Amino acid sequence: MATVRTVLGDVLPEHLGVCDAHDHLFFGSPRLPGQELCDASAARAELAAFRAQGGGSVVQWTPYGLGRRAADLPLISRDAGVHVVSATGLHQAAHYTPELLSELRGGLADVLVSELTTGIGTTGVRAGLIKVAGGFHALDAHARWTMTAAAEAHHATGAPIAVHLELGTGALDVLDLLCGELGVPPHRVILGHLNRSPDPVVQREAAESGAYLAFDGPSRANHGTDWRMPDAVRALADAGFGHRLLLGGDTTTAAARSVNGGPGMPYLLRRVRPRLELALGKDRVDRMLTENAGQAFAVSWRP
Repeated sequence: MATVRTVLGDVLPEHLGVCDAHDHLFFGSPRLPGQELCDASAARAELAAFRAQGGGSVVQWTPYGLGRRAADLPLISRDAGVHVVSATGLHQAAHYTPELLSELRGGLADVLVSELTTGIGTTGVRAGLIKVAGGFHALDAHARWTMTAAAEAHHATGAPIAVHLELGTGALDVLDLLCGELGVPPHRVILGHLNRSPDPVVQREAAESGAYLAFDGPSRANHGTDWRMPDAVRALADAGFGHRLLLGGDTTTAAARSVNGGPGMPYLLRRVRPRLELALGKDRVDRMLTENAGQAFAVSWRP
């Protein structure tokens, strides 16, 4: 039986409710100094605000070493009444010290498998997906290393692999590596940030592969997302790929949180959802937020 691995245990995919398929309750990187998501009270308030808009679940893509605060997630999830899925994996090299990357060299796949099956550190909180990242229009040696480890962990556990596409680029290179060379089934791959590079040809090819396409971070107007996204999503849905589309918010800085005056998690349901409903109809958008997310993150876990 396929289940979604949340921080409070495995649940049936239909119990996720309305899902923000890519966001962050906690996140910290040297690339964003002073904007860390590290306040547990603010995270709880943000999750409650998402719940007030009808949200039922959030998938946190924060990977290893970037301040996941896994020990805090169960209490926050329980208090807000929102399912939370946590990630393992590794981001781009620029987010880490050379010393940490050296420590993981040769044993990354084992770390990923352990966090998926046993738990993150001593918390007992098991990750429900693997997060990795590509580069700008290319895959460097770090990306190939992390994706190779992610594929090994997928084959050992069945976990889905979510991919940060830098400015939305490199999707086809990622699929060539993960699905072509490394044998990951395309439906176990989630491509993030495709809305940041609104190339309909690449989006169509990625959808034809069988991978999931995440349109996330829609409040970032500098990426040309809000006004282009409805047309892109409608084109893919009309072409028969509506069942492969996911929606998310990708809140990565404290200033972006709704509790701090930014759009935050509620923006996905408060502003993006009605705009997409005008373009696609309520039923198709509902399926993207519920059924699609449940299928994308549900796994018949092994071992």
